[in-house]
Amino acid sequence: MTDATTHTAVVCSATVTTSYATPTRAERVARAVDPDNTASMTTRVKEATVTTEIDRDTTGGLQSTVDDYVVNLGVAEAVLDAVDTADAGDDATDTAAADADSDIAPTEDSTAAEPTTDNTTQS
Repeated sequence: MTDATTHTAVVCSATVTTSYATPTRAERVARAVDPDNTASMTTRVKEATVTTEIDRDTTGGLQSTVDDYVVNLGVAEAVLDAVDTADAGDDATDTAAADADSDIAPTEDSTAAEPTTDNTTQS
């Protein structure tokens, strides 16, 4: 008896390499895109570089997978940029708030209205 095993030859492959300012940034991007990787994809990080290898059996499949991956990279980078911007803004806001608190003197509002009472009744 012979074992009939079907082998699908990989005829198309691509390597996408992206470099970042820091190894931390590269690691964060890799972790962000990894859950969307298919079985035909391998992502690794070395220093500040993310490398993803994609193997597909058709050029159309390769094109679609690379396109999806590049979109995922863009989303990951945009999210990380937004987090970095928010963190920087929080630091600036915290500093401005601390400065503002020390410069504000209490004031009395002499135009405050007296409370009113609604004396209407319903039958």
